[in-house]
Amino acid sequence: MNVFFYIIIFIIGTLFGSFYTLAVYRIPRKIDIIYTHSFCPNCGHKLGFFELIPVLSYIFLGGKCKKCKQPIRPRYFILEILSGLTFVALAISLKLDVYNLDINTIIKFCLIVLYFAAIFLLAGIDKEERRIEKGVLYYSFAVSSAYIIYLCIMGQTSIYRYVMYLVALITLLIVDSEKQIKEAKQSYLFQILMLIVVMLINTGEFVTLFSVVIPLIAVFAIKSFYFLKNALNKSFKIHKNMMEIYKFGYLFCLSNVIIFIFTLYFTNH
Repeated sequence: MNVFFYIIIFIIGTLFGSFYTLAVYRIPRKIDIIYTHSFCPNCGHKLGFFELIPVLSYIFLGGKCKKCKQPIRPRYFILEILSGLTFVALAISLKLDVYNLDINTIIKFCLIVLYFAAIFLLAGIDKEERRIEKGVLYYSFAVSSAYIIYLCIMGQTSIYRYVMYLVALITLLIVDSEKQIKEAKQSYLFQILMLIVVMLINTGEFVTLFSVVIPLIAVFAIKSFYFLKNALNKSFKIHKNMMEIYKFGYLFCLSNVIIFIFTLYFTNH
C-alpha cells in the first residue's frame, strides 16, 4: 500500500517540478505564470494536454517540440524527476505514509513543500540569471510567516526568535530596494543575505550553517585547485572575482534542500 502512496507523492512532485520549470523561465521575463497557456519558447506553439504530462511527455516527444522539432532542454525532464524524488524523500523523512496520516504531519509536509517551491525557484532563477528574484523572496516571506504561526499554535517554539529573523529580512528588503532605486541595480550580496535569513526561519541555524559552509568549502577547494594548476603552469592570471563567477544562491539552495531532508530523516527515525 505504501508503494502506491509514494507513487502518488512522486507524481505530485513531478507536477510541481513542471511548474518550477515554467516559473523559472517566465518570472525573469515578466510573463504571467498562472493564466498564460504553456507554449514552446522556440516557436510559440501552445502545448496540448498530452504535451504537458510531466516526465512522460518529454519521453514520448523524444525531447523535441511537436511542431518545430527543436530540442527541449533536458533540464525540464531532470527537474521534474528530481522534484518527484524530493517529495518522496521528504515524505519518508517525516514518516508520512498511509499508516501515519495525522493532521500535524500533513500540515508540516505541506508547509515544507511550499518552502521548497520558493527554494527551487530561487535556485533556478539564480542559475539562469545570477540573481535572487525579489518576488519569490516576498513569497518565501509569506511562507515563513505561515510556518511561524503554525509553530506557535502547536507550541513548538517561541515567537521572539522568529520575529527577530523576520525583522532582519524586512530590513534587508528595504535596504536593497533603496539601493536599487539609487544605483538602478540590486545587490547580489544583499540578496544572498536575504536568502540565508529565509533559510534560518524555515530550516533552523544548524541546517542553514551547513547549507552555507559546505558550498563555500567546495568553492574554495575548486578555486585553490585552479590556482595551483595555474601556478604550476606559470600562469597567475585571475579571470574574474569569485563572487562574479559562482552562483551562490543556486549552491546554497540545493545544499539546503539536501541537508534539511537528511536532518529530518535522522531526527524522525
